[in-house]
Amino acid sequence: MKGKDDKFQDSRRKVWGTFLKDVLICSLGSYGGPEVHFGVFIDQMVIKKKYLTEKEFAELIALTGILPGPSSTQTIVSIGYKFGGPYLAFLTLLVWAMPVIIIMTLLSFLGQFLEQINMSENILRYIGPMAVGFIIIASITIGKRVVTDKITILLFIFGAVTTYIFRQSYVFPLVLISGGIISILTTKQEKLWNKVKIEPPWKYLIAFFGIMITSFILSYSLNNIIVTLFEKFYRFGYLVIGGGQVVIPFMHSELVEINKYMTNSEFLTGFGLVQGLPGPMFSFSAYAGGMASREGGVILQLLGAAFSAIGIFLPGLLLIYFIYPVWDNLKEIKAIKISLKGITAVAAGLIFISSIILMQESGFSYDNILVTVFTILILYTKKLPAPVIVLGVLILGFLI
Repeated sequence: MKGKDDKFQDSRRKVWGTFLKDVLICSLGSYGGPEVHFGVFIDQMVIKKKYLTEKEFAELIALTGILPGPSSTQTIVSIGYKFGGPYLAFLTLLVWAMPVIIIMTLLSFLGQFLEQINMSENILRYIGPMAVGFIIIASITIGKRVVTDKITILLFIFGAVTTYIFRQSYVFPLVLISGGIISILTTKQEKLWNKVKIEPPWKYLIAFFGIMITSFILSYSLNNIIVTLFEKFYRFGYLVIGGGQVVIPFMHSELVEINKYMTNSEFLTGFGLVQGLPGPMFSFSAYAGGMASREGGVILQLLGAAFSAIGIFLPGLLLIYFIYPVWDNLKEIKAIKISLKGITAVAAGLIFISSIILMQESGFSYDNILVTVFTILILYTKKLPAPVIVLGVLILGFLI
């Protein structure tokens, strides 16, 4: 006979297993940057499975938009933390990121072959316009919930226009914070700063800074490519706020221009491939780390890919472990609640304008516009799942 503890463990494993299956569905269906991922999360985790409400999801986007690290990864890890604490949050990260990390590691061994057959130019040509469709749907879904009055409309426009003009990574958190401050300053409510009890787990913040300092010292005192790659990618993880698109210029400068770990063509081939794969774009780190350490043999290349991926995801994970346990209490402060209204409106503007920027990068040709329009129509009517849409776009790019 099973005791109460055994039954509880069996029940928890079953519930966690179901949750992790949903995370895997999100991973395999999330193509493009964080804004596209948010659309998949809303469909699977909010609408279908109701692990959290749309309001809670919008608040999570605001939180992860302010924190350094990969925003979509931190968002789904936070959902795991909400549902099962730090252990499930860690398993969520593994299930979410591991499939594409493995693929990108393997592709780091095939860089020259992929360059010769020019796969990124032929097969991936319509991935960008398709992603625009995903982003537009995500912005509409979130915007309908958070843009509700004159102030939020103005903040939506403010977020969109400002981040269109200024593309530096530090602008994004400043704009989000500004949205929260404006929301507080324009409210008519009183007694905003009510006291709440907050006991953050300081050990995670200590670990965050400890790893930062230790890896920096070891990198510059040891002549070891694995340690150097870990330090560089850990730095990428805590300096960049937003999605994988934001970190690419930093990576290109460090890996191609300064250290010459790979050619510009090899770098762009990997970046093009990750656009057509599901999961977090920070998985590009596995490809880049593998390419950077390829001269040391197969084992060293595998280690380079692994430690680069660990390095870039670790800072964001530690910050979520530090801030999420006190997030519910922080939201009980009236001023925080009011600020979230402004922050989420600005975040909706950021998501919307990213679709315009991505379309500019892809080009406003008639075929790109058609791909975007058809993607929006298919997603809006829910006629086909995301992986089928991506597969169709890949085939279209190969045939034309």
